[in-house]
Amino acid sequence: MKKALLTSTLLLFISLSFSQGNGATKYGIRAGINISNMDFDPAPTERNLHRNGFHFGGFAEFSLSEKLWLNTELLWSAEGAKDENWRANYLSLPVQLKFLVGDRLSLGVGPQIGVKTWKSSDAFDTLNFSGVAGIQYQIFGDYFIEVRGVYGFTNMLDDTLAPLEAKQFVIQASIGIKI
Repeated sequence: MKKALLTSTLLLFISLSFSQGNGATKYGIRAGINISNMDFDPAPTERNLHRNGFHFGGFAEFSLSEKLWLNTELLWSAEGAKDENWRANYLSLPVQLKFLVGDRLSLGVGPQIGVKTWKSSDAFDTLNFSGVAGIQYQIFGDYFIEVRGVYGFTNMLDDTLAPLEAKQFVIQASIGIKI
């Protein structure tokens, strides 16, 4: 049931991303670093639960009004923990409402669904549902920097590892260009 709900949510946001509001659309690419941390319950001992990684991908922004945009992305992201057994990489689809709060500054918030693309073990569930919030600043022209937080709502681990659960928090720092 959980996977059906997540899949339905993904399809809803994809279909929303193709509605073009007042017609203004911007596309671009982004890349940056991740700092991820896994929070286990109950907490395992002697594990490095932190991992530095990277992400890259593309995006499309659709104008809904002068100050409101719908941002959809497709990102590949290296996440999990430093320990080889707790690494996981995801193909993520964040969907954010972006609010322009100045000429160069915007705030974004929304859901994200991730699909596991690589595993070092069978420990990780295939889907990961998260919330995303960030702040973006246009450096000059079409170049920007962005910092965002991604908080996992779902247990990252497969049900076979119950009662062990893990949720993840990722900080992403990006640079990108709108083309």
